[in-house]
Amino acid sequence: FLIYMGHALSTWGDRMWNFAVAVFLVELYGNSLLLTAVYGLVVAGSVLLLGAIIGDWVDKNPRLKVAQTSLLVQNSCVIACGVLLMLVFQFKDQLTELYNGWILTTCYILVITIANIANLASTAMSITIQRDWVVVVAGQDSSKLADMNATVRIIDQLTNILAPMLVGQIMAFGSHFVGCGFISGWNLCSMCVEYALLWKVYQKTPALAVKAGQKEQQQELKQLNLENGQSPEESSQPLMNETSVVAKSDSPKQRSCCYQMAEPVRTFKAGWVAYYNQNIFFAGMSLAFLYMTVLGFDCITTGYAYTQGLNGSVLSLLMGASAISGICGTVAFTWVRKKCGLIRTGFISGMAQLSCLILCVISVFVPGSPFDLSVSPFQDLYTHLIGEKTLPEAVHSLTGGNITMPTTAAPTQELPPMQSYMSVSLLFAGVIAARVGLWSFDLTVTQLIQENVIESERGVINGVQNSMNYLLDLLHFIMVILAPNPEAFGLLVIISVSFVAMGHMMYFRFAFRSLGNRLFLCCSPEQKVEAVDNPSLPTTV
Repeated sequence: FLIYMGHALSTWGDRMWNFAVAVFLVELYGNSLLLTAVYGLVVAGSVLLLGAIIGDWVDKNPRLKVAQTSLLVQNSCVIACGVLLMLVFQFKDQLTELYNGWILTTCYILVITIANIANLASTAMSITIQRDWVVVVAGQDSSKLADMNATVRIIDQLTNILAPMLVGQIMAFGSHFVGCGFISGWNLCSMCVEYALLWKVYQKTPALAVKAGQKEQQQELKQLNLENGQSPEESSQPLMNETSVVAKSDSPKQRSCCYQMAEPVRTFKAGWVAYYNQNIFFAGMSLAFLYMTVLGFDCITTGYAYTQGLNGSVLSLLMGASAISGICGTVAFTWVRKKCGLIRTGFISGMAQLSCLILCVISVFVPGSPFDLSVSPFQDLYTHLIGEKTLPEAVHSLTGGNITMPTTAAPTQELPPMQSYMSVSLLFAGVIAARVGLWSFDLTVTQLIQENVIESERGVINGVQNSMNYLLDLLHFIMVILAPNPEAFGLLVIISVSFVAMGHMMYFRFAFRSLGNRLFLCCSPEQKVEAVDNPSLPTTV
């Protein structure tokens, strides 16, 4: 219960911040998706390069130290970023005039940098709690692990309902300034409570105090002393001498500056090689390919909806509906897993997700869609790079027509109304419905990794998995940077659905290699008997 409470407080702050930062960046940069795409690009690139190193740091350090350090860094950065955004919103006009706007540009850079550090700390926190602590608390019980994973996901979805709804209403009926202040205050209070909860969970679970690598090292040293004829009572002092000799022999290598500088590179390479050699490699790759999409409630889709006339209040309600759909997927995961097995659950979830995403493809071609390939996708990028006097806010008609408004400064409220909301309605209907299959599939791959990766490599493998996720996430942000205007968003939707399909094809390869023709024998009596009679395959049946 304590670990659930701590996770709920942590994800509440994360969901408020992730929702608000997209709206803040769009509002600050003149109704364009460019700044949100740059922010996503920086975040994805950082985790891509540092994911394996973060995972290795999680493996090599005590669990409590990792969790507490990650918690403090993450919340401190969010608080600092919120305060900085408050200053920018309060004094934006004055900052624009100072040094030809360079002070304001510096503030944008600082916001993105600090938010990126917070995301790296959040990545470490996610690995250590959701991928390590949960497994240790569950012990060897696969069913208990599945229930704990599902409960954690339900908490995620409940916070997706309430947190964006709350901060969305605050920004809609208050101001962006008030929203930043509320988020900063929440993270300050939450940090103190989470710190205490982590300590209590650590005290009540003795197994968290020792990692597999430490256990194996102690056993090897004890075995070495027994072979030398030493009693267990006499072995403590020689063990210390043994380790000190080893340390002295390695000291010249450790003191080498080049050796220390190359250590991150060796860690990066070793992590990716270990990930490639895992038997769940294609399952992990399939999950990563689902990140190459604009069909999620991230800053890109939120920013696109914002340009289509949906305010923060409506967006928060849509995110709430998406969270409810995700909860349904979480409940479906536990039920289907008991009936059909873990691997088959992933296959069924993938088919369900692809079926729902067809609505998103249809939304590109129905009335009300801004899809128009005759408008250059590089137009917004070009005008920002050459430095127009005013940002071209909503220059194009949202119905895909010709340019009807001059390039002088035009407030957002003068946007021409859309002829039809059919397109945006189908888009979000498909995205929300697909969350059922998406979250069920995510839980499947998560548990496959938890059960098939040894404890000593759990951090680095999950770190590389996060890097793979962000690598594909990085590509989708690059797509948006190259085509940030709403008229090209339909093309991004089609590309996104194609990558999701390729990801599920990879999972089908993994599932078919694991089960063969038995993959299609869901809920058959033979499979249930096999699951009982063959304990060596707890995750594949």
